[in-house]
Amino acid sequence: MDTSKDSAVPSARERLLDAAEALIYAGGIHATGVDAIVRQSGTARKSFYTHFESKDALVAAALERRDERWMKWFTEGTLRRGKTARARLTGMFDVLCEWFESDDFHGCAFLNAAGEIEAADDPVRIVVRKHKERLLQFVRSVCNEYVSSIDQDEQYAAQLSRQWLILIDGAIGVALVSGNPDSALDARAAAERLLDAQSATSRPPSRRAPT
Repeated sequence: MDTSKDSAVPSARERLLDAAEALIYAGGIHATGVDAIVRQSGTARKSFYTHFESKDALVAAALERRDERWMKWFTEGTLRRGKTARARLTGMFDVLCEWFESDDFHGCAFLNAAGEIEAADDPVRIVVRKHKERLLQFVRSVCNEYVSSIDQDEQYAAQLSRQWLILIDGAIGVALVSGNPDSALDARAAAERLLDAQSATSRPPSRRAPT
């Protein structure tokens, strides 16, 4: 994933967000202290308390910013994968494969964060849920296009989008644990079989020519 930032000198707040995101993504929330974030950001500790009321608030803000960047990257990458809805659906896994092959891949930052935060109403968990809702919404929009092309109903589109999200998150998890970027290709193969199976059941039965 392209994580490039604006070339302008970032503010203290942006440097804190940069440092928090990098450290937490690589090492986890609990393993990353405020001192480490302040030190990597090159700001004064006073700056931290000027911009954020707590470490949790900083983490939530960093994840919100990552959500915007990640969704833009994933959406644009998907739309470049083809002109048809099916090509875009399967192309999502090619986009993921490129990410898995990058040096800075450490899994899904949002699932990683959810695994560390127990309370459902914690600000960090709320950001995680919103991210997954946004991702599902985007997947659903492509599924809607696909379903229209094969004359299926909205119920199937909703089901397919949920299944697609499971394949996406499953591929990310396997790539993280195994270190093998080909998990994206395995997920793509499973996704294609899913589409082919539905297409087969959607076709009208063949009619035998009269003898």
